[in-house]
Amino acid sequence: MPAALPDFDAVILGAGAAGLFCAGVAGQRGLRVLVIDHAPKLAEKIRISGGGRCNFTNRDTTPAQFLSNNPHFCRSALARYTPADFIALVRSHGIGFHEKHKGQLFCDDSAEQIIQLLVAECDAGGVQRWQPCSLAAVRAVAGGFEVDTSAGPVRCAQLVVASGGLSIPKIGATDIGHRLARQFGHAVVPTRPALVPLTFDASIWAPFVPLAGASLPVQLATGSGQAAGRFDEDLLFTHRGLSGPGVLQISSYWQPGEPLRLNLLPGGDIADQLRQAKAGSRRQLGNVLAGLLPQRLADAWLARLGLDASRPLPEVRDKDLQRLGDSLARWDITPNGTEGWRKAEVTAGGVDTRELDSRNMASQRQSGLFFIGEVVDVTGWLGGYNFQWAWASAAACAQALQAAETIG
Repeated sequence: MPAALPDFDAVILGAGAAGLFCAGVAGQRGLRVLVIDHAPKLAEKIRISGGGRCNFTNRDTTPAQFLSNNPHFCRSALARYTPADFIALVRSHGIGFHEKHKGQLFCDDSAEQIIQLLVAECDAGGVQRWQPCSLAAVRAVAGGFEVDTSAGPVRCAQLVVASGGLSIPKIGATDIGHRLARQFGHAVVPTRPALVPLTFDASIWAPFVPLAGASLPVQLATGSGQAAGRFDEDLLFTHRGLSGPGVLQISSYWQPGEPLRLNLLPGGDIADQLRQAKAGSRRQLGNVLAGLLPQRLADAWLARLGLDASRPLPEVRDKDLQRLGDSLARWDITPNGTEGWRKAEVTAGGVDTRELDSRNMASQRQSGLFFIGEVVDVTGWLGGYNFQWAWASAAACAQALQAAETIG
């Protein structure tokens, strides 16, 4: 690494999805760009995403799939850099991909292909990368910033904070971006784990522990009014609570103390279906219910209600069938927490976007300072939306960065 004090048009803190993409776009615009990251491995969160295949965008992205205290903030960037734009870039690098579910696009081969795409884009722009390189201090000075790093001090005209959120600390997540925001006078919306499994009190959950591994499509809801969330997705029972795509989705909306409302058999009146089946079948209640639910769940549910699984359906009282149907259609249960940052896919909350320019992610408090990606208070649904926010916010910032000699 250079011993002299170099000058850059922009220093980008964070070599993840947003940081690398911003660097590549800015570098290819002719800017002198340096990317700094403290982690020993490049873009580890990309590498482990999507089961190792990276759900790199969602074809159906709109602002409606994002949560923020300032919900309209994401509109500008998402409109100007779309899923089609990133898909075109993926195609240009010869990366095969497929749609898995509801617009979710995955690499055919490996998430490593997206990392190499970003590296190639950076290389095409002459971007310098220092990694692992830790940040010691940042100071605003005339004409930009001084940045003290473990590789020595650097000067830059513009500073881009792309340090990610707090999720998955074992791969290097820290709160450095939020600390820098506060240093320069920005408010930070309180952070919490999002897209994360939910847990329950052990005594309440004990009857469901044997169901670990069972999954089924359900409808989940929580909250009310504008804070309400509702999803039709798969649910997975675990030893400590609930997971699966549906639970990860609803976790971004769930607030401590609120119940989840689950319909375990959406799409029809189960009590009415059971009453109709009763007229022409001698099958046992447990066998009938096991045709609708996983066997273990059917057995556990009947035991929970005190109903005899071996009783022939015609011998079951209508009021018991109604009670069974109602319990499946509306299971209210209150989590006691989440699996926390170690299992969370993203961070909800972050740098308050009411103090950023939605057109370019620039700070309205400190000239030359930008925040992009997960560090800001924009959180997408599960399914490629958070990657699309990374690309879109990075592109908006990169197009706004200027050569040092043109600033002012």
